Amino acid sequence: MSLRVVLADDHDLVRAGFRVILGTEPGIEVVGEAGDGAEAVDLALRLRPDVVLMDVQMPRVDGLEATRQILAAGHGTRVVILTTFDREDYLFEALQAGASGFLLKNASPEDLVESVRVVARGDALLSPEVTRRVIARFSAVGKQRTRPPSLTDREFEVLVELAKGASNAEIAAALFLGETTVKTHVSRVLAKLGLRDRTHAVVFAYEQGIVTPGG
Repeated sequence: MSLRVVLADDHDLVRAGFRVILGTEPGIEVVGEAGDGAEAVDLALRLRPDVVLMDVQMPRVDGLEATRQILAAGHGTRVVILTTFDREDYLFEALQAGASGFLLKNASPEDLVESVRVVARGDALLSPEVTRRVIARFSAVGKQRTRPPSLTDREFEVLVELAKGASNAEIAAALFLGETTVKTHVSRVLAKLGLRDRTHAVVFAYEQGIVTPGG
């Protein structure tokens, strides 16, 4: 079955561009478009798409509140926030709201398609450029780089690599492991720490001082 996507942005040209890009991809179908947050919530609850591409600054209801409402419904829809670098507080709030990823509005068509596929399969979209800006607010001053007691040494190493925005393949290369083994370690890290996805593992690592900005 095709991945079903709703586009939420108050600019018609942006939606049109995204619709054209996604519409040419096999296995992806744009099933609805919203010009404001309230409409995005309504469409998401009625259509139950796999993914909503959500702008932040929209009339009536902003993208952050719309994300909260959509995810609170518990239908399994995942949200990718469309953003720019100028408001890092939006990104942090989106994390708290439960967004699965972030996409820059100047992203390439390939990145747009990949974002839909990545979050639809249950992974988080960790754009290093965006993620590092968000987590830079966690300076971890005075905290020690200590391993959470629930993690093994190897799981701790995987968490550190996750915090750098590394993919499974990159973690495997850095730690000389197979990708299947890395995937198992990532799942265990998330389960042991009670984290929803990779994005929240990154935030956890920076909040706890396991990794600091630039390190």
